Amino acid sequence: MKNKALKRLIYGLSVLLTTLPVFSFAICSSQRQDTVINNGYKIRTIIVDPGHGGRPSGTTGNYSHGASGSFSSERNVTLAIAFKLQKAIEKELAGVKVVLTRTTDDDVAWQKRADIANANKGDLFISLHCNSLPGRRIREVVGHKHGKPIYRTTEVADRSGKGVLMLVYGFHRSKEEEKAIKDNLIEEDSEMNTNPDPNDPESIILMNEYKRKYRKQSIHLAELLNTEFTETDGRHSDGIREQGILVLCHSAMPAVLVETGYINNPDDEAYLNSEDGQNEIVASIVRAITNYKAGIEQVSQ
Repeated sequence: MKNKALKRLIYGLSVLLTTLPVFSFAICSSQRQDTVINNGYKIRTIIVDPGHGGRPSGTTGNYSHGASGSFSSERNVTLAIAFKLQKAIEKELAGVKVVLTRTTDDDVAWQKRADIANANKGDLFISLHCNSLPGRRIREVVGHKHGKPIYRTTEVADRSGKGVLMLVYGFHRSKEEEKAIKDNLIEEDSEMNTNPDPNDPESIILMNEYKRKYRKQSIHLAELLNTEFTETDGRHSDGIREQGILVLCHSAMPAVLVETGYINNPDDEAYLNSEDGQNEIVASIVRAITNYKAGIEQVSQ
């Protein structure tokens, strides 16, 4: 293979992968810790993405304002939690910088959010959202005519959703993920400005290893988050799911979307808007990141 930079990356990645922990979908809390190997890797930049936002002034077009409750909106809740999370991470994790993809009420396009993450060389991407259930259609009899019932279909709000949900990107958007990873690698090394041959075995190995590593680490972080929310905070969880979310697969790093609660559920909405609720969510995310960081930076064998 002619591209020396790509060869160096493959070699470096193979060394990194041999020292990274092997994470399964079930977390084992009683791992042996005989020898600690510090591979030199450090988490330095975390991207926090407050979901949705309002229409920027003076613009036209379609904007997803997110979910709404009886007195609050997703865009305001996620931004408030994001500011608290930024402050808490930078206080608790020395040397870690937090970059927000949105700092005002104005919305930011999904691709732009991923671009911000990649331009800042993020080591983790955490997207904050509020969940909501669509309305349910009910068919009811409202009268009779000529002995036959007359029906009316109405939509009623479904407020039964409750708790958190963690999302990671699915395999069906792998080509988009590959492009994001490749673009990031080219930016890091000027010798990679020539496009690696997609049929070259070493190029394929490199790409597959990055995809495998990011997916494994995304799932592991999602598991740690889920554990904190359920076991520490006692909240209900809908679990960890795969979805083809653009902002996750276009961010060339481990990435998790956190649905912090159902904003159209009265109890969850009150929790999401309270200082105690927001602080608890932030504390759980920080604990999960702390555990993730410790496992990635110092691997036990």
